[in-house]
Amino acid sequence: MIKYVITNYYRLSVLGPRNAFDVDFVTRAIANDRNRVNHEDDMQELTKAHQNDQRRLTSVEFQTLAQVPAAVEWFANLDNPRTRRAYQNDLEDFCVFVGLASADEFRVVTRSHVLAWRAQLEHRGLAGATIRRKLAALASLFDHLLESNAIAGGNPVHGVKRPRIESNEGKTPALGDHQAKALLEAPDEKTVKGLRDRALLAVLLYHGLRREEAALLQVSDIQERRGIQHLKVHGKGGKVRYLPLHPVAAGRIHQYLESSGHHLADRKVPLFIPLRGKLTGAGITANGIYTVVAAYAKKAGIEVDGLGVHGLRATAATNALEHEADIAKVQVWLGHANISTTKIYDRRENRPEDSPTYKVKY
Repeated sequence: MIKYVITNYYRLSVLGPRNAFDVDFVTRAIANDRNRVNHEDDMQELTKAHQNDQRRLTSVEFQTLAQVPAAVEWFANLDNPRTRRAYQNDLEDFCVFVGLASADEFRVVTRSHVLAWRAQLEHRGLAGATIRRKLAALASLFDHLLESNAIAGGNPVHGVKRPRIESNEGKTPALGDHQAKALLEAPDEKTVKGLRDRALLAVLLYHGLRREEAALLQVSDIQERRGIQHLKVHGKGGKVRYLPLHPVAAGRIHQYLESSGHHLADRKVPLFIPLRGKLTGAGITANGIYTVVAAYAKKAGIEVDGLGVHGLRATAATNALEHEADIAKVQVWLGHANISTTKIYDRRENRPEDSPTYKVKY
């Protein structure tokens, strides 16, 4: 992070002392670097030179780092680019609403200001999950500012009630079993593209991967553990989990690789590769996976509002739970940090076939 902080702090060094929090600094710094630092790999590239450089810091670099504002340190600690963008927008929202014009004004923000902001967010009709995330972003920043002695007192966000998690709130649509089967059979198994997409859909529907996780898979991530083939999945926050490879997915992957042969020279290549245009060695993108799912859903005649790749993840989780999978194991399987997230997919109490409607007899 040294190189990142140095290059950006000099460019926007009008901030003042270390303990100051300048809203404009943070928003401009992240906005200006959004295109240059838009992926975790890019952030790693920024620090690679300093990680490999054994020389000591110069006195100028040392003084520069000593003057980096606490808020910049906080932003630099957010590794996930999507989280960085979301939190940036959340903080901009709060600053505009409250009308913060200087660093000193952050020191006088009270719980009343946060409560007023929450009320305004609710008035705008934002989803409860969105409001909770915005409050979490603000709370996280204030926690860091307090730890850094950038402000005094307590965290004004603590004690502000978050919207309740309603049982049906924000649920990603899940497919029924017949729809999942239709989607799995939609690709043409007589073409390389069809074989690739059959394997891709099987990986998603039998393992509940996020689209980013599927896009990052390499052929070498198919590994044998205790005599069973597993997928090595690179999840959020750099966390790695190993999932037993479902036999259906294993068979489809084998057919696809037999046809493509792109792994023969080196197994450390993307599992799912684009088949159009010039091959660059890069795998299919997360957005590319979204396009694949949408195309085959349309071909299979599946009309579900809001269906995307995450819908297949929800389908896999719901199916596993309905077939009596232990919810704690499903949590690990999906890579959820909190089991409350996994419980959103537990719809066993809402199955139509179990409704009292079907118990009524006259």
